[in-house]
Amino acid sequence: ILFNAIDSALSSLKNCQSYINSGMDVATQVALDLVESFNDEEDVNNMEKVMLEYATMDRELNHYIKAFEETINQVKREKPENLPDLENLAQEKFLEMESKNSDSDLQRNEKYMYFKDQLKEMKKQYHGNDTIEEIDEDIAVTRSQMNFICPITQMTMKRPVRNKVCGHSYEEDAILEMIQTQKQKKKNFRCPKMGCSHVDVKGSDLVPDEALKRMIDSQNKQ
Repeated sequence: ILFNAIDSALSSLKNCQSYINSGMDVATQVALDLVESFNDEEDVNNMEKVMLEYATMDRELNHYIKAFEETINQVKREKPENLPDLENLAQEKFLEMESKNSDSDLQRNEKYMYFKDQLKEMKKQYHGNDTIEEIDEDIAVTRSQMNFICPITQMTMKRPVRNKVCGHSYEEDAILEMIQTQKQKKKNFRCPKMGCSHVDVKGSDLVPDEALKRMIDSQNKQ
């Protein structure tokens, strides 16, 4: 009964993780809105601080869950005659994990990395031309529109996804279908972008390319 109660508590903690993830998704969208509407850099930086706070909470929650899971597994394995103080044992493990924390842990948080990547792309699309706008405007627009074309369908993307490994983007349905087709043939799927050396594209490499989607939507409205 005791273990069931702990399992139930751990399940509730894992639900908290989904709230943290949702918060990070919202913070990313807000930051992209700020770049798109040319808000102050300070506002965007504040959203980055929010993301780091979320990443800290996520790390702490992960450690807490892991400490309790390890404690329970240890007790189940050793089967002591007298049940030890589980809370104290878990707290010790938790503090040990927390003592090894470093800022680089937060920088490696997957949602934070996605935030940074999309922010960089968004800034490049919206502010990148400021320094080089000696180029003919038509050429600049044409170059930008070329990035909107999926290398598989050769059509403007509606739901672009970005490859975390090589940085190229594709239409979501098209790339997933190609990966699945090659998988059935027991073959790797090479990135279809001309000249790319990434020879084994997996579904897990892909993330929604929100920055590119916003650019495409903006172009379509004009």
